[in-house]
Order: sequence, then structure tokens, then C-alpha cells
Amino acid sequence: MATASHTVEVNVPQKDVWDFVSKMENWATLVPGYREHEMMDEQHSNWTFAGNVGVLKKEVKVEITITSWDEPNKISFTLTGLTDKFTGNGYFEGEAISEEKTKMTGYLEVKAGGFAAPVLNPIFQAVLPKATNMLTNRVANRIGLVHV
Repeated sequence: MATASHTVEVNVPQKDVWDFVSKMENWATLVPGYREHEMMDEQHSNWTFAGNVGVLKKEVKVEITITSWDEPNKISFTLTGLTDKFTGNGYFEGEAISEEKTKMTGYLEVKAGGFAAPVLNPIFQAVLPKATNMLTNRVANRIGLVHV
């Protein structure tokens, strides 16, 4: 199983962080390798990503399900591979530092299953920290741009 987290400070109130991350449509396009997504309802969506695994190019489809909204602190979700056998979970969490500054953490955990697990788990361990950093920074930057 691969896990990664990244924390940044955002110069906006905690409510602004919550308003952005509580709607997964806002951050779907910010995920590294994003190609498209389809919202099923406000809790469920299917996302398509593309990436490179060594010399191979791979497209992956994932179902994202919001499992809890803990306003104004945390939104949690699960990931289920639709094209590959893997599961995971993650969250965005915002903690007020002051009235105008928030500490935001992005967290992801992914575990491959099935026959591909011995190959995919080391790849997840290698790429998840960078992907989590990129996603968290992109979300923080977008929040800063949206709430200037």
C-alpha cells in the first residue's frame, strides 16, 4: 500500500478552502494526468487519467466516491479502479491558522490488488508522493486565485 500527504498554507479563510474542496468538480481537473470526468451525482464521479508507466502509456478509469463532508474541516473520499484492480482513499483537510490563513493537507492512499499488484504497488509507492504534492499545490493555488 502506498500513502502520501502534503501540507501547505493558504492565505484565505478556512471557509474558502472548504467551499472549494467540498465540491469535487472543482479539483478533478487539477489531478495529475487528468483527461476527463463525469459527475454521477454530488457524491459519485468517474474520472479518466493518463500516465506513463516506464515506456508504456496507460489510461486509467477510477470511480471517486465522497464518503464524508465534515464542514468546515475535512472532505473524505474513496477511489476504486474501474480499469485496473486497485482501491484507495484520501481527503482534503483545512485547519484555521488565523482568520485569513488556513493549513490545508491533501492525503492519498492506494493499494493494488489482483495479479498486477506486485507490479502496481511499487509504482504507486514511487509516484504517489509527487502526485499528492502536485495535486495539493494545484488546489491551494487555485483557491488563492479564486478567492483573491
